[in-house]
Amino acid sequence: MHHASPLISTIVGGIVLAFLLGALAARLRLPPLIGYLCAGIVVGPHTPGYTADQTLAPELAELGVILLMFGVGLHFSIKDLLAVRAIAIPGAVAQIGIATLLGMGVSWALGWSWGQGLVFGLALSVASTVVLLKALQDRDLIDSPQGRIAVGWLVVEDLAMVLTLVLLPALAGLLAPGAQADGAASPGAGDILVAVLVTLGKVAAFVAVMLLIGRRFIPWMLERIVWSGSRELFRLGVLATALGVAFGAFYLFGVSFALGAFFAGMVLAESEFSHRAAEESLPLRDAFAVLFFVSVGMLFDPAVLVADPWGVLATLFIILVVKSLAALGIVRVFGYDTRTGLTIAASLAQIGEFSFILASLGVYLKILPERAQALIVAGALLSIMLNPLLFHLLDRYTARQARTLAEADLS
Repeated sequence: MHHASPLISTIVGGIVLAFLLGALAARLRLPPLIGYLCAGIVVGPHTPGYTADQTLAPELAELGVILLMFGVGLHFSIKDLLAVRAIAIPGAVAQIGIATLLGMGVSWALGWSWGQGLVFGLALSVASTVVLLKALQDRDLIDSPQGRIAVGWLVVEDLAMVLTLVLLPALAGLLAPGAQADGAASPGAGDILVAVLVTLGKVAAFVAVMLLIGRRFIPWMLERIVWSGSRELFRLGVLATALGVAFGAFYLFGVSFALGAFFAGMVLAESEFSHRAAEESLPLRDAFAVLFFVSVGMLFDPAVLVADPWGVLATLFIILVVKSLAALGIVRVFGYDTRTGLTIAASLAQIGEFSFILASLGVYLKILPERAQALIVAGALLSIMLNPLLFHLLDRYTARQARTLAEADLS
């Protein structure tokens, strides 16, 4: 007799329960996303009953991130990315800096060291790829000016986190609490500079390969597949491109899976088959995106809300209020209208996958306490649940502004 493997159990349990609770949430006029997160809490290790595999679930969720970023890249040309660099680069850097400083302030109040505060603040500064893109796609904003700015902003944040994850092990001796008192060796300025240059060099090499080789080979390959007349082979070619480039980007160049998939989609966007590729990959993108939210719910321990309510509120304040106001102010300073500023602010008012990775690495390197990781996970889940509410308020504001303009025109 065959027995259900952890892989099958995790996929079936996650998708079936996500469907049931997502349908219930929709019935209650709540975003289905809330149902997906609750499904993760139910199958997580912190609640009684069935527990999904905690190793497989995040890896399945990573597939959702890859496919989603690939799909965004299909609608986002290199020209679009360069067009928003003037605001995306300084805006993302400034917003990361502000959120990190406030995170360090909270960590100081909690009695943590400056190194712990730095890592904690960085984890709160970067938005979730899946949540941001899902919100923009649901409102057809990916191809809008504010959508392009948000995606460009996201790319800069991803690059900053890639650099952070590379440097963190090298700086562990300096950032860990009591490291200097214990006489632990700290890296010199030369070591840090070399690590930064190597990382930037790898990113530049990946971009060069994609522009010089991938830009020609990927469209050429899919064109030959189309001529074969096999729809199944074309669909497989699209998935192989997304997953293969993402995998290669990570293992050969140290670039994140998400960023690699985004560039693969962006290169393919210049092909005449880009729209078809987007349609063929859509069902898998949606299915694995759901597993991402389930995996987030699995990390959440509801007990933290009772054990550390003030820490959770302070964390949530930085994510929802500080990041939003910082993004709004930065966008307005660059001369964009209030609607664009509010869209960017709502898009960035949450955290996700990079925050989990950074928190886990920080705990592993004995920089962050486990309390910090619990607060980051709680802040991520609550901010993801509240993010649709922010967009609902934005939709109401936009509708009211449209009515006001219409009435002004009639008068």
